[in-house]
Amino acid sequence: MKYQETALIKEQREIAPGIYSLWLQTEHIAEEARPGQFVSVYCHDESRLLPRPISICEIDRENKGLRLVYRAAGAGTQEFSGYGAGETLRLVGPLGNGFPLDKGYKKVFLIGGGIGVPPMVELSKQLPGEKIVVSGYRGGDLFLKEELSCHAQLVVATEDGSAGTKGNVLDAIKENGLTADAIFACGPGPMLRALKAYAEEQGMDCYLSLEERMACGIGACLACVCKSKDVDAHTNVRNKRICKDGPVFAADEIEL
Repeated sequence: MKYQETALIKEQREIAPGIYSLWLQTEHIAEEARPGQFVSVYCHDESRLLPRPISICEIDRENKGLRLVYRAAGAGTQEFSGYGAGETLRLVGPLGNGFPLDKGYKKVFLIGGGIGVPPMVELSKQLPGEKIVVSGYRGGDLFLKEELSCHAQLVVATEDGSAGTKGNVLDAIKENGLTADAIFACGPGPMLRALKAYAEEQGMDCYLSLEERMACGIGACLACVCKSKDVDAHTNVRNKRICKDGPVFAADEIEL
């Protein structure tokens, strides 16, 4: 079930250059949210009609808290970054399908790249079994490092080599000789394509959370679609709506 509500900002701070951590107190969204889902956040500036989709980083059900970690990249997220404790934001959520938590894997790679790192925090808390988080960053600003280390083994890759393995997340997996039964990942398209191919080579199950610009966030406008192997019942073409059918897909369902 999804809700539209006005959430109270409890805390906001910059945790890396241009990366903000926002804790919100909700009425119902935090109680219903699952790892891998997202919320649509509306601007106060009414000239910006469309909400901004932001993935859920952490869930505090006891206190109805929701943590969003986002990059201030455009006008909307720049607006959000200027708000502080005591102010409010209008949300719709939780939206989309999250990661499966009941597959029974003994060991799983949780792989995040860039702003795809935040969803791995709550996933590392809720997913049973052994977990290895592989996080990819551009440089040495390793945001969410402590949170990711609490519930999983953390391995880091940086493009400039300032921390961990120099290279990408697959370089880190290979350099450290890591193995797992499945991959759960979120990040940019090139990373997801490489992980899908790697999973196929290794005979591993793979679940990918796709990043895409969205408009309505509820599957009505068809602005965010990806190619699928099967015909979609909604459109009668080989498309999946990322906001509605995803953002998490089994890798063999989609073409990247």
